[in-house]
Amino acid sequence: MNRTIKKVAVLGSGVMGSRIACHFANIGVQVLLLDIAPKELTPDEEKKGLKLEAPAVRNRIVNAALQAAIVANPSPLYRKADATKIKTGNFDDNLKDIASCDWTIEVVIERLDIKKSLYERVEQFRKKGTLITSNTSGIPIHLLAEGRSEDFKQHFAGTHFFNPPRYLKLLEIIPTPDTKPEVLDFLQHYGDLYLGKTVVLAKDTPGFIANRVGVFALLDAMQTMQKLGLTVEETDKLTGPVIGHAKSATLRTSDVVGLDTTINVANGLAQGLPNDEAKDVFELPDFIKKMGESKWLGDKTGQGFYKKVKGEGGKSEIHALDLTTLEYKPSQKVKFATLEMTKSIDKLADRFKVLVAGKDKAGEFYRLSFGSLFAYVSNRIPEISDQLYKLDDALRAGFGWEMGPFETWDALGVQAGIDLTKAAGRTPAPWVEEMLAAGNQTFYRVTEAGVREFYDVASKSYQPVSGVENFIILDNLRASGKVLWKNAGASVIDLGDGILNVEFHSKMNSLGTDVIQGLLKGVEMAEAGYRGLVVGNDAPNFSAGANLGLVYMQALEQEFDELNLMIQQFQQAMMRMRYSSIPVVGTPHGLTLGGGCELNLHCDRVVAAAESYIGLVEFGVGLIPGGGGTKEMTLRTAAKYEEGEPEFNLLRNTYMTISTAKVSTSAAEAFDLGFLRRGDEVVLNSNRVIAQAKAAALDLADAGYTQPTQKTNIKVHGKGALAMFKTGVYAMQQGNYISTHDQLIADKLAYVMCGGDLSSPTEVSEQYLLDLEREAFLSLCGERKTLERIQSILTTGKPLRN
Repeated sequence: MNRTIKKVAVLGSGVMGSRIACHFANIGVQVLLLDIAPKELTPDEEKKGLKLEAPAVRNRIVNAALQAAIVANPSPLYRKADATKIKTGNFDDNLKDIASCDWTIEVVIERLDIKKSLYERVEQFRKKGTLITSNTSGIPIHLLAEGRSEDFKQHFAGTHFFNPPRYLKLLEIIPTPDTKPEVLDFLQHYGDLYLGKTVVLAKDTPGFIANRVGVFALLDAMQTMQKLGLTVEETDKLTGPVIGHAKSATLRTSDVVGLDTTINVANGLAQGLPNDEAKDVFELPDFIKKMGESKWLGDKTGQGFYKKVKGEGGKSEIHALDLTTLEYKPSQKVKFATLEMTKSIDKLADRFKVLVAGKDKAGEFYRLSFGSLFAYVSNRIPEISDQLYKLDDALRAGFGWEMGPFETWDALGVQAGIDLTKAAGRTPAPWVEEMLAAGNQTFYRVTEAGVREFYDVASKSYQPVSGVENFIILDNLRASGKVLWKNAGASVIDLGDGILNVEFHSKMNSLGTDVIQGLLKGVEMAEAGYRGLVVGNDAPNFSAGANLGLVYMQALEQEFDELNLMIQQFQQAMMRMRYSSIPVVGTPHGLTLGGGCELNLHCDRVVAAAESYIGLVEFGVGLIPGGGGTKEMTLRTAAKYEEGEPEFNLLRNTYMTISTAKVSTSAAEAFDLGFLRRGDEVVLNSNRVIAQAKAAALDLADAGYTQPTQKTNIKVHGKGALAMFKTGVYAMQQGNYISTHDQLIADKLAYVMCGGDLSSPTEVSEQYLLDLEREAFLSLCGERKTLERIQSILTTGKPLRN
C-alpha cells in the first residue's frame, strides 16, 4: 500500500496519549495532540481575569499534560527539542484539524460510551482512507467499531502501545472482521520499521495477548506466595532477574504501575473470562482487596507492597508489607539455597532446571508457578493466537521477560514441563502431548540454514517464524554452525555475503584480554578473505566498558608495566580497527560506555539503536578515557575548527562532555555530544541493527573502500588552552564544587586534549595523543583515591566521591 504518515492526531493527552505523541515526534512526524476543553476556570485563571473562551484556558488540560511528559524522567523524547513537532488543541475547536492527518489514534478514558461518542464526532472530519485506531487495553475492538461507516470500519483497528511507549517495545495490533488486510500489513510494517516495535497481531479477546498472560502470571505468583507463606521480599527475589524478568520483579512492579491498575485489569479479565479454565487465578486475594480499600496503591499513594520511611538520623529506609498482619516492617535480605546454586550460571536457559530441582521453598515456588504458566499458555492456543511464538514475543516485548513461556518450557524440556503442569494441578492442552507423540520434541528449532522455526499447532508441523526475515539473529547463526572462531570472551561469526561479525560474550560484554583478541582476530580474518566486519551482539547492552577488575588488580599490585602493556594493546586494537583494509561498522545499543564507546568511535561507520546510552564515563572512576577515546574526541573536535565557531569553545564543549562523564539519553543525543557523527545511522528497531550494519559494511565495500592513513595534522592549542582549563578547574575546586582528586583528573584530561605543554598551537599525530593519553591514564591508576573509586564500583556499583 502506498501510504505515507506525515501527520498523526492523538486524541487524549493523558499519560499514554501524551507519550505516544512524543514517540511519534521522536521519529520526525508532526503530531496534533487534543483533549477536552475545561468547563470552569481555576482560581489562578480567575485572578488573571481570563475567560473560558481564552485559548490558554481552552488548551490548559492538553498543555499541562504535554508539559508533564516533557519534564518526565525517564524522558519520552529522544531530544527535548522534538516537542516542537507537537501542536496542541482541544476537541471543540480543533477536532476539525484531523482532516489533515494521515492517522488518528484515540487514547481517551477506558469507557465504551465515551469512545464511541468521540468516534461519532471524528467521522465528521476524518478524511476517508486514513487510519483510525484505538489504544484501548481492555475494550473489545469490534464493539468500538459498531455503528461506524464502512470506510471507518475498514481502516480501524486496535493499536495497543505499552507504557512507556518509547521504552517498551510491544505494539499489539488487533483487527476487527472488517479491517482491510492491507491496513493490517501497513500497521505491522510501520510499527516495526518506523516506531521500532515488536509488533504482534492479536485476536480480539479479553486482555489481548500480553496482559492476558502477564497478568495471569502476576496473580498466580501472588497466590503461590500466599500458599507457601513467602514474604513480599522473597517473592520479588524469586521473580526478578534470576528468571530473566525485570529487577522490579512482581510486587515492586505492581507498586510502580499502581495496584489499582492491577485490580482493574484483573477484575476486567475475571468478568470477561467466565469460561477460562484458570479463572480462579483472576480472583483477587483478600490482602489485595484490603490494600485497595486502604488506598495502598503503590508509588502514587506513597505505600503499597513497599513503603519508604525515615529511619534513624533521617535516613530513608524501605519497609515491606507483612501480608499476615498488614503492617510494614524493615525490608529483609533474602537468601535461598536454590538461588545460590545458580550464581555461577550466566546463561539464563541453563538456570531453569536448577531452579525447579530446588529442595527449598524456592524450588517449590518455581515448580508451581512454571507448571501453572505452561498449562495456561498451552490452552491459549488458538484462543488468543494461532501461533505460539506470538505469546513469547508479546511477553518479552511487553513485560520485559528475557525468555517467553514457550522458550522457557523448551529450556526445561517439553515432557518435564508437562510433568510440572500436572504436579501443579493444571492440565496442559492436548496438542502438546500430541506434538511429543508425533516425535516433535521442542516448540522451536533452528534449521541448518539458520532459520528459526516454531511448531505450528494447526498444521502439526514446523513453520518459519514470520516477521524476522529482515533480522540477523546471532543465536540462530551460532546454532547453524556459522561460528568461525571463538575464545572465552568473543566469537567471530559469518554473517554471509562476505561480512564477518565479532560478538562479545563476557560479563556485561566488558572489554578484557579475550575480547581484544577477538577484535584483532576478526579484523585479521576479514582482511584475509572477506569484505567487511561488524562488531555487534544480541545482548541487552553493547558493552559496559573495560574490565575494571583487571585494571584494579594490576594497579593494586603496582604491576604498572603489565598495565601499560594492556592499555597499549587496547589502543592498538582500536587503531587496528580504524586503519584496517576493510570497513568496520559498530552497533551500539543499550549501555555503550567507556571502552564500548571508544570502540565505536574508531569504527568507519556506526549503526546505532535508537535506545543507545553512549558515553565516556571513566572520569567517574578516577580515570580519563585511555583506549583512544580522549585522542579521538580531540581529533573530532579539531576537524570542526574550519566550520567557523571559536576553537576554544568547541574544545571546551568536548572537554566538559568527558570531564562530566556525560552519557547520551538516546542515539539522537549522541550526535549532539559528538559520539556519533554525520554518516552514522540510527535504527528504531534494535532487532534490525546488525542486519543494517551488515548492509552498511557492504555499501562501504561496494563504494571502493580503501585503507585510510593515520592523522598527523591534529591541531592542539598547548599552554594557552591548558592555562584556561586549569584556571577554571582551580576555581571549581576552591568553590568546593569538585574535590582535589577531581581537580587532578580534570587537569590530566586538559593536558592530553591540549597536546601537553606545547608553547604554541601545533599539529600533532594520533600516536602523539595516544601516548599522552596512556601516560595520564597510568599515572591516575597509581592514585590511592582512584583505586578506592574503582573498588567502590566493583563492590557496590556506585563510585565514591573523594
